[in-house]
Amino acid sequence: MHDTQGIDELMVPIRPDQLDSGAVIAQSLDNQWVSARLMKEMIKSGKSLRQVEQQRDTEVRAEYFRSLINAQQVVVNRAYFYNNRAISRDLVEGEGARAAHRKLLASGALVPYLLAERHPTEQPAAHLHVDDIGFAAWRDTFEEMSAADRVRCVRMSWDDQENRDRTRAKLYRPFAAKVQGLTALDLDLLASQVGVARKDITAFRQRLGELVSFSNGLSVRGEPVVRNVLYEEFVCAPGSNVVDGQYDRNKPFAGPIKQLLDLLYSVNLADGLGRYPLTPQGSLRRVVLQEEREMRAGSQVVSDPEALCLFLQRQAFGIVQDHLTPSAVDGLTLGDIWTLRQSASWNAYVEAFSSLSADPLAFHDTVGLVFDRYVQLNKRIVELAAARRQGAQANRWFPVIEVVVTLGGSVFTAVTGDQAWEVIGSVAPIAAGAVGGSVQLVLRNRLEGVREQKFAREIARVRLDSEHEWARFHDLVAGLSGYREEAAPPPQATASTTTRDSDEIFDW
Repeated sequence: MHDTQGIDELMVPIRPDQLDSGAVIAQSLDNQWVSARLMKEMIKSGKSLRQVEQQRDTEVRAEYFRSLINAQQVVVNRAYFYNNRAISRDLVEGEGARAAHRKLLASGALVPYLLAERHPTEQPAAHLHVDDIGFAAWRDTFEEMSAADRVRCVRMSWDDQENRDRTRAKLYRPFAAKVQGLTALDLDLLASQVGVARKDITAFRQRLGELVSFSNGLSVRGEPVVRNVLYEEFVCAPGSNVVDGQYDRNKPFAGPIKQLLDLLYSVNLADGLGRYPLTPQGSLRRVVLQEEREMRAGSQVVSDPEALCLFLQRQAFGIVQDHLTPSAVDGLTLGDIWTLRQSASWNAYVEAFSSLSADPLAFHDTVGLVFDRYVQLNKRIVELAAARRQGAQANRWFPVIEVVVTLGGSVFTAVTGDQAWEVIGSVAPIAAGAVGGSVQLVLRNRLEGVREQKFAREIARVRLDSEHEWARFHDLVAGLSGYREEAAPPPQATASTTTRDSDEIFDW
């Protein structure tokens, strides 16, 4: 067995409450993640994840870099470091790429999440899928670290029995509950949000019932309700290995069901660790779960309709059309990301966002500084991309801010920037009683590309305690200048539907 004594000296074991307050769990680093656009192509063509590996890795790589640019700390399931080639390629390449990875680990920018392991390089269980080349490179990365390096690794608990208990309580049971609660949602609304045609809604409702019934059966028999088992039954081709990603177009609604399971999986880990999920473009957003989330201790909660409406009021910003933004982050390397994170521009940007998230009700006083520093950060990205001379292009920069308020199944989006202003409401029926949601801040180029640098983060959670409070908020928003309301919810609730210029579609 590999000697872990040196790793013990390098590792700093931490608990979830010791993560940075702004730490995120990036869904795109899940080795099963694929964008809705690419998954649609895969299901129609019968191609597996391995057959679209190059295109998928490019998308994952862009989201990986985006998470490291826009968040101070990114928590990553240990297995993804060596099983996800979009990440492990830096380790396999060695030299400068591996050195940058070591620095990101030692600085706490990347935090491995350990499920049952006690060491980041512990040999995985024999029944688990392992990319042997990636794992060897992962292990070598730690062996090359200096004695002064320290890598934060997070587990639910470092007492093994307590860790098992907390993992069951915070991950396994909540995931099963989320799956088994799908049929308690407004299924007509859910169907529209995942792109199911109106004529197919009845069949979709029945298929979700079969998913929930199958999950209930597992629980009754004392078998674990895990994503791979659900994939095998409802998503993947019979007899195929789940890790190959061979999705079966003959299984009803395989695409929407996979998207729902992936969303539940990613938000479940984020909730278990008490941190935020970072949803990539083209993936379902949490709004489809129509949930009233528990408010964790210390989280910022907005519960006043008047205060909530203020987030959607118009912001004024200076003209910044003379700046440029990279049309993609593909031209950057992991070393560039490390360099960027050491720059004054990045640190000023992170500091400004931290101040905003610490006091979201001061939004109007602080969002302008976040916006300005975001523009400055993008200038630095352009410089790094140009220095690489890898054909990285730059587009004209028309930066806008979007504020997205979700309440149950309803979405209110305000877009503001240079000569741009609109507020759009997509209103869904509200059940009696309290309704939960969130406020999300999005910074982007109005003329963005799919992999262009973009910021999107939740800055506050929302809870309105009654239908009266909801009606009051709705009336206030309806009175805003430039407001218009869509008669029905958006046809799909992907992370890019907050971006009105996006052409992401499901159309299963």
